[in-house]
Amino acid sequence: MTATTDSDDQRFRAWLARLPKVELHLHLEGAIPHDALWALIEKYGGDADVPDRAALAGKFRYRDFPAFIDTWIWKNGFLRAADDFTAIAAAMADDLAAQNVRYAEVFFSPSRFAQHGLTPQQLALAIRAGLDRVADIDVALIADLVRDHGPEQAALTLDAVTEVRDDAGIVGIGIGGSEHAFPPEPFVAVYAQARARGFKTSAHAGEAAGPESIRGAVEALAVDRIGHGTRAHEDPTVVALLAERQIPLEVCPWSNVATGVVADIAAHPVGRYRDAGLRLTINSDDPHMFNTSLVDEFAALREHFGFTADDVRKLLLNAVDAAWLPAGRRATLRARLTGDPAWQAQ
Repeated sequence: MTATTDSDDQRFRAWLARLPKVELHLHLEGAIPHDALWALIEKYGGDADVPDRAALAGKFRYRDFPAFIDTWIWKNGFLRAADDFTAIAAAMADDLAAQNVRYAEVFFSPSRFAQHGLTPQQLALAIRAGLDRVADIDVALIADLVRDHGPEQAALTLDAVTEVRDDAGIVGIGIGGSEHAFPPEPFVAVYAQARARGFKTSAHAGEAAGPESIRGAVEALAVDRIGHGTRAHEDPTVVALLAERQIPLEVCPWSNVATGVVADIAAHPVGRYRDAGLRLTINSDDPHMFNTSLVDEFAALREHFGFTADDVRKLLLNAVDAAWLPAGRRATLRARLTGDPAWQAQ
């Protein structure tokens, strides 16, 4: 790996900031800017563990993946009304547009909010209302069927989001949540039904569980993409499967460090996956829970794995190719990236 200077790194980060970008693995509820989340905490009477805005960042540190899930549930406690989702969607879209993210596919988790009397249809339309306030970014939605709630609830959520798919711009489904406790195979029928209705499919796999979860998502669920795929390297036959089928991986390096999936960024397998010919995209997952951004993600690839500007451009075009867009819109997005003055500036 070629050594770089601080000034080289600063120039590279400045280029990354100007570069038009695409993100395919982003959770709305984990992408709430802290100012917007603090406004919700104040709206609902505050929280003893977070006495002021400055204390909020300290809440987002995790000893392991289950601790992250606990914090995720805590944060969701301040999302109680449809207009809360409109507000956070607009705040997220503004934040992404300011980072020159041109297109994003964003998960939302409707069944987690049923306790507040919110239906998936209400949530999806409220989110779309917020997204529509921001003109400089195109955002499609992915319904997280939430594996923790089981396949029966997943089927109900699928039925609900199908009703508003066009108005809300929902292009696919996935299963997030406690992967270590809920394997993919029980969701086979739900995924088959989603495909029959024309939805694209992803699944979180190889994050909190091992390579067997990835194999299950590929072979049982027949997913179009894999969320994370971090632990594929624990089974070379799974790496070979991903390479052979060229299933896009939604890789989220700093997320995996924050939740303890990998010990530190230098231990992340993303460099090995590049060398093995896997089809990679780079994403920030829950950026305001992990203090990251796409710029931070790509900068880490350069610093720790020797990724070049050409590698970054390839990764972004991988994301365009893996995006769940009609062919014409995908071509338009590709032209928007490659025609930007920043594209070849580095």
